[in-house]
Amino acid sequence: MSLATSWNAQIAYDVAGGRPGGRDVVLLQTLLNDRRSWRSVVDRLAPRHRCVTYDARGHGETTYKPRDGWSPVDDAVAVLDAAEVDTAVLVACGGGGQNAVDLTLAHPDRVEGLVLIGAAIRGAPYPELPPGPAADVVAEADAADEARDWDAMDRLDAWIWLDGPAQPEGRVSGPVRDLFQDMNAKALRAPHPGDQRPLEPAWPRLAEIAVPTLVMVGSLDLANLQQIDEQAAELIPGARFVRLEGVAHVPHLEGDPTTLAEIAAFVDSL
Repeated sequence: MSLATSWNAQIAYDVAGGRPGGRDVVLLQTLLNDRRSWRSVVDRLAPRHRCVTYDARGHGETTYKPRDGWSPVDDAVAVLDAAEVDTAVLVACGGGGQNAVDLTLAHPDRVEGLVLIGAAIRGAPYPELPPGPAADVVAEADAADEARDWDAMDRLDAWIWLDGPAQPEGRVSGPVRDLFQDMNAKALRAPHPGDQRPLEPAWPRLAEIAVPTLVMVGSLDLANLQQIDEQAAELIPGARFVRLEGVAHVPHLEGDPTTLAEIAAFVDSL
């Protein structure tokens, strides 16, 4: 583990793999997990490309003093600088996708490719979830969050984001589920890092993204997130959209073969 200093935080990061002619790939985790979630992707890419994974504030081994005004974009740039990465392919999931899009818009000279998996996008017009099992589980999770019942939240987060909210609870089991819940339990109980420095919505600016982009989303993920990501692929010039069948929000954590193959083919193609 190495540390990158970003304002009042020490960002924990790892570097693995690479060879001459390969790319620098920086992986930004969904805000339910930490950098351990990328193990299968790093294993796939590291023989050819240099991979940098890091823990966002409130996750994993990153330490910080809670204070308003911090920036996830500044944190990402601090990791790029510390790891001596001039330009990178960004591979990002969920809330990490939001940060990757913001970074691409703020520092286009530091990004040469973008892979988004079930990405959140700042300012996107998310529709309401339709009534049904998925909306019921999300409502139950909201109530647990309001009650600060972290054990219930950890269980429900695994159901929503790992299994898929309309799937039977426990669709994904074994070591993958154990790892998800370990990462998520630590994030739920971590000190709040403070409010982020405000950023302008990225949704109206997606047409400004000028790097090759791959947008993927699991067919078992939340319906409104699937809808937004499909629209985002239409707004980003030249972006390709892939719906990943039979997986939810973190297909890379499951080691989904299609997800790993798509990421590897995209990075190799640059």
